[in-house]
Amino acid sequence: MDLPIAILAILVGAAVAAGAAFSVARRQIRAREAVDLAAQRQEADRITQGAEARKRELLLEAQAEALRARTEAEQELRQRRNEIQQNERRVQQKEEALDRRIDQTENRERRLAEREQEVDRAREATLGLKTEAQKALERVAGMTAAEAKGVLLEEIEAEVRQEANKRVREIEAEAKEEGEKRARNIVALAIQRWAGEQVAEHVVSVVHLPSDEMKGRIIGREGRNIRALEAATGVDLIIDDTPDAVTLSGFDPVRREIARVALSKLVADGRIHPARIEEVVARAKQEIDQQMREEGEQAAIRAGVTGLHPEVVRLMGRLKFRTSYGQNVLNHSVEVAHLAAMIATEIGADVTVARTAGFLHDIGKAMDHEVEGPHALIGADVLKRFGTKSARVIHAVAAHHNEEELQSIDPIIISAADAISGARPGARRETVESYIRRLEALESVASSFPGVERSFAIQAGREVRIIAIPEQVDDLGSVRLARDIAKKIEETLEYPGQIKVTIIRETRAVDYAR
Repeated sequence: MDLPIAILAILVGAAVAAGAAFSVARRQIRAREAVDLAAQRQEADRITQGAEARKRELLLEAQAEALRARTEAEQELRQRRNEIQQNERRVQQKEEALDRRIDQTENRERRLAEREQEVDRAREATLGLKTEAQKALERVAGMTAAEAKGVLLEEIEAEVRQEANKRVREIEAEAKEEGEKRARNIVALAIQRWAGEQVAEHVVSVVHLPSDEMKGRIIGREGRNIRALEAATGVDLIIDDTPDAVTLSGFDPVRREIARVALSKLVADGRIHPARIEEVVARAKQEIDQQMREEGEQAAIRAGVTGLHPEVVRLMGRLKFRTSYGQNVLNHSVEVAHLAAMIATEIGADVTVARTAGFLHDIGKAMDHEVEGPHALIGADVLKRFGTKSARVIHAVAAHHNEEELQSIDPIIISAADAISGARPGARRETVESYIRRLEALESVASSFPGVERSFAIQAGREVRIIAIPEQVDDLGSVRLARDIAKKIEETLEYPGQIKVTIIRETRAVDYAR
């Protein structure tokens, strides 16, 4: 009985103690909560005070910023107002100036209108006076105004034409004097620097025989040997009464040379029959072909020209057997190359082009028996065919006889050098028939112009003198006539060097005293 009570008493005591402890703990919690609440209130007060202070600071800053902005706006407004006032003053001043100018313009227009009226009145009065004066002049002169104007225009035209002809004559005289002086210097320098030997050559077409007995062996039985030789060489053999000689006749100088070499070998060997003839002619062709190559190479070296195609060199060597008026064409080509180079040096042209074109200018003559056309154009085609790169060289070769329109000074240089080489004394021979034909052609050209009475070619065709009809050609007209004749001679005739045209006009006044 005592144990349960004791246990119950213990439990009750524990419960009372726990309740007391709970009460104490709750009071402590409430105390702590009260302390925390007080601290929170203090913190809130502090934050509120700080916010109030910041609010006052921001308010003061905003007030200061607003005041500053207001001040700046007022200053800008005053400045804009001043600018507007200044612009208004300038506009007002411009308006006043414009008004003054308008007034001045109106005054000027009014004065101009008044002057125009005065001018119109003066013009009308002048026209009246002019009409009266014109009528008076017509009565005095006995001609109308149109007739007088025509006479005046004719007199003015004649005077102007006379002055123009006089000026043209002065300019031509000055240009001619200067040009001739310069040309003489250039040509003289070129000729002095090239003193080549001038020998009139011709192709040998006669083969000498050891005896007349050889003629029969050349003819052969029933003429078979001579026919075989003519067929193999393309050259005619003329065996006549000339002692110890056989004449070779043919238009191709190379074939003629092959025939000469072959016949000389046959005569020296003594064995003459068709098979032997063909063999010797074939060997002679090879020798002549090799000789042409060597001659072409030597000529190119003497002329100072390099880089030529081998076939071009061979064709140039072919000119060794060609002559022009007795002048060897290959030697002439070498000489023209040197002369052209010297002339180009004097006038500042391309020396290489002039030298090369001068050397090749007559290459067409190596083929003119085989191809139709002028040798200048044939030569240009040959150079194009064998890959000549210089277009200026090809043009100079094609145009050195005016076969093409001139595009540069190179053809003129080649033509001048060609004329110098051909026109020098002793360089060429000319037959009497061709010489007479050239003089007659020159006189015919001069006599074809109106106002020419007679013409005479003198100084071997270097000058033509024309007797003018004085009633048809005046002093100034003779200048135009000389120029026109010289131009037609240049266009229609071919000649070396230059031809002087001289006009002679004579007026005779004859009367008799009785």
